[in-house]
Order: sequence, then C-alpha cells, then structure tokens
Amino acid sequence: MVSLARKNLLEDIPRFLVAQAGIMFAVSLVTIQTGIFNGFTRSAAQLIYNANADVWVTSDTLVQPELSLPLPATTLDQAQEVAGVARAEALIFKSAVWRHSSSDINLVRVIGFDPQGQLFNPNNLIQGSRQALQQPYTAIADTSTLRSLNVSKVGDLAELGSLPVRLVGLTQGNRSITSNPFVFTSLENANAYATGGQNARLSCKLQTGSEDIQCTSIPTNQKQSPQAKPRQLAASDTISFILIRAQSGQDLQQLKQRLETAIPNTTAYTQAELIKKTQQFWQRRTGVGFILGLGATVGIIVGGIIVGQILYSSVSDHLREFGTLKAMGASDWTIYGVIIEQSLWMAVLGYIPGIVLCFGVGAWTFATQGITILITPATAIAVFGITVAICVGSAIFAIQKVTRVDPAIVFKA
Repeated sequence: MVSLARKNLLEDIPRFLVAQAGIMFAVSLVTIQTGIFNGFTRSAAQLIYNANADVWVTSDTLVQPELSLPLPATTLDQAQEVAGVARAEALIFKSAVWRHSSSDINLVRVIGFDPQGQLFNPNNLIQGSRQALQQPYTAIADTSTLRSLNVSKVGDLAELGSLPVRLVGLTQGNRSITSNPFVFTSLENANAYATGGQNARLSCKLQTGSEDIQCTSIPTNQKQSPQAKPRQLAASDTISFILIRAQSGQDLQQLKQRLETAIPNTTAYTQAELIKKTQQFWQRRTGVGFILGLGATVGIIVGGIIVGQILYSSVSDHLREFGTLKAMGASDWTIYGVIIEQSLWMAVLGYIPGIVLCFGVGAWTFATQGITILITPATAIAVFGITVAICVGSAIFAIQKVTRVDPAIVFKA
C-alpha cells in the first residue's frame, strides 16, 4: 500500500510540485505570520529585556513604558532607603529629534542609564563600550537603525535635539517594531538632550489700534560645545523609572508594597509583570494580532484548497486501480489508508522546505532589518500539526469520491 501511495503521488511530477508549492505556501504564511506576531510581542518589551532589575517603579499613570508621566529625580533616594532594596538606579526614557542635516530629522527614543551601574545594559553590544557614554554628548545606537539615522559607523556626528551627539557604540537586535529607534546614553546626557540647549525669548509688541500688549514666547536653540560636560541630575529634573535590585531572599510582592507606600503616586512591577502589561497593551489595543491571524487563516484555506484539488484529481485518475483493489477483496479502510498515506507524504515533503525557508527569511530579516521573526519550537510543532490536519482533511474530501466506486468498473471498457 505504501508503494501504491508513493506511485500515485509521483506519477505526475508537475502536479506533485504544484501540490507541494501550495503546502509550502501555507506553511510559510502561517509560520511567518505567527513568527511576526511573536517577534512583535517580544519587541514591544525590548527595553525591559535590557534590564537586570527585580522590580520597576514608575508613575501610577503608566499605560505602557512609552506612555507614562515622569517621576521626580528625588524618588531615587526614597527608593534606596526602603527596606529590602539592595540597589536602586534611575532610567530616563524620553523622545527627542535626531538631526543629521538641516533637512533630515528622525524621532528617536533616548534611553538614559548609569554606565557604571549594574541594572541596565544595552544587549548585544558589538562595538564600543558603555563606559564611553561617560563622555559628554555620546550615544549608542542599533545597527539596524543606522540608515534611518543617516550614520554609518562609530565616531559619526549628528545632533540630538539641539545638542551635538557622537556615536560611540553599536548594538544588534535592539530594534522595537512598536517604537522609534532606541538611542542609549548616560543619565546626564539624556537629561541634557531632553531639556538642555533650549531657551525662551519673550517678544512683546503693542497691537495696532489697541492699547493691549501681546507677548509671545519664542523658543531658541542654544548651541553647546561638545566639551561642555552636562550637569548632574538635580532635584527639579525628572526620570522615567527606578530599577530595583532586591536583597537576597526578599519577597518581591511585599517589597512592591513597601515601595508604593514609601513613594506616593507610583506603582511597582516585577519584570515579568511589566513585560506582560506591555505586551497585552499592544495585543489588545491594536489590530496587529487580528491582521496577522487573518493572514495565517488565508494561508491555511489556500493550502487546503490546493491539496484537496490535487488529491481529488489523483483519486479520480486512479478509480480503476481502486476498483481493482475492491474487486480483489480489499476493504474500504485499506483504500482509505492509501489516500491518507499519500496526504501524509505531501504534508511532510511540503513542511520541511517550507519551515527551512521560514528560518532563512527570519535570519535574513534580523540581519538586515533588525526585526525579529520569532519561530519557537512550539510554533514549528504547531505548524506541522496544522499542515498534517490540512492534508488529512483534504484526503477525507477526496475519499468521498472513492467510497462510491463500484468494483465492476474494472470490467468496463
């Protein structure tokens, strides 16, 4: 029976290749769409994966890491004094305009951290070092964002806000699909980029035909020398997060409660809780999951239709052979086994090149675009199960043709 299944499958090579192309299409579409969704979900929390903190303290207005009110810088000292806290470090997360020329600007996310700290470190640093960020007006960017930032190598110069910036390092894999490019720098540099270099000039004039005076505040940029060191954070400055390392054996839930009590108007999250909150925001408040799921469904339907047509056509072409088997006393289940065996061969032979293609596309996308298409072992197994279900389901459709075969067909001209 196995030989008959293979014979029917390989008898018409062009038709066989069309069937395998249909299965590969379904496998690739489902896998890529699922991988994009997994990568999207992970990249939404990319900032959090760069930290080694046990607890994150932020404003109680937090919706997701990019949407929250700031905290006073003084809250860092308050957090350090809470019982059970071994170490506390500040993190600044603010937007700024990257400018390489007068006509080329790009919005970036400035992430300020302590280069000598222990709780935050840009992942996959492939060039430079984070200690170089202690120099005034320096930053680290991801290789995947160099083109959009219009720089090409370590040492290139640009402007961030109204201040100079020099690239001193490169990372790989720190691009978020949901955010503008990340630019890592020190706390002092980040504070300067977010607030420094800008002054306001008050312009007042008497309105024509009126005794009223109209005054307008006009922002002006103040160029600063790259050698001028940004000032240390003051009490009037703001930060975005406080990263906490708990003392050994400390219960994190109890530590969270003490932190929230000691620092008013804040909420504390474990790293896992903040990742979950961030991912749920993007999954539930956007249509990304629905769109990607719709694409995967289309792949399943198209693949099933193609396989069903091929199997149905194959059964129709071999009705006399199946009639001969019935005339020889073969049971219906024996004949069904031939068709199902044929569909399983199609599933395996279509799945293997399809999944290999997906891994190749994922590697190429990450290397060239910095976008993660996350294909997990669970995803690969699930897609194989879907592929088998498509092919076996199509075989059941084709079986309906052979159930009505009259053994006497073998004696007809």
